Amino acid sequence: MIALALMTVLSFPIPAPAPSFEVMTFNIRYGTANDGDNRWEVRRPRTLEALKKRHPAIIGLQEALSFQVEQVRDALPGYQAVGVGREDGKAQGEYSAIVYDAKRFRLLRSDTFWYSDTPNVPNSTNWGNQITRICTWAYFQDLNTKKYFYHYNTHLDHQSQPSREKSAAMILDRIKTRSTQDPVIVTGDFNVGEDNPVATILKQGGLLDSFRVLHPDEKTVGTFNGWKDRGADKIDYVWVNSGFKVLSAEILTTKVKGFWISDHLPVVATIEAQ
Repeated sequence: MIALALMTVLSFPIPAPAPSFEVMTFNIRYGTANDGDNRWEVRRPRTLEALKKRHPAIIGLQEALSFQVEQVRDALPGYQAVGVGREDGKAQGEYSAIVYDAKRFRLLRSDTFWYSDTPNVPNSTNWGNQITRICTWAYFQDLNTKKYFYHYNTHLDHQSQPSREKSAAMILDRIKTRSTQDPVIVTGDFNVGEDNPVATILKQGGLLDSFRVLHPDEKTVGTFNGWKDRGADKIDYVWVNSGFKVLSAEILTTKVKGFWISDHLPVVATIEAQ
């Protein structure tokens, strides 16, 4: 009887771990913003509920303050976060944090650079943007596949086009000069529509808009809602290079209990390293 049971178990091998994973970009909206019924202390439960339900393997956050990064991380068991505040390189100001499933990914390296002529100097800015802007990146090993990849997460300026264009060029330069040629993800709120020169710069630099890979003709793509209706432009992106295959991509429009979870819509893509 025992031998028969053992044979039965052995005849059904454990499936191999999934090689694909879902990445999300999400401008979570400042936790100190005076948004009335949409302020963070009110919408936090529904925002965290939506993240727990979706459960992406890795998230690029924008506009997150330190306590929001911690709350998102803690809402997802087994997750960790990397990033720094843009004002001091420690905990002050907005993060471009990367929150990831530490059971799935092993963090090997991470850092943050500032969009300026002195990218290693915290709070530096001299490209026409009045607000400090940053990019946080991390180098991971996928424990399911043993493959490696880079993730860059950012929030470009909302006013200065020269700053946005220089920032896009800096991202591409950092990708070009990365220490290994492993696949790349770039997430963020780029504050530009798809026809803006910033998007062109990124495409010419070898990045693919994961959403457009699968939905080239979709017209309803706005990702900013301003707590009301969706705008026309897709300004939040999950970019990948040719090292990833895009299996699915979606702009998440579901509300929780009739309310938006942020003034931006999360964008997700399921990808697999090639």
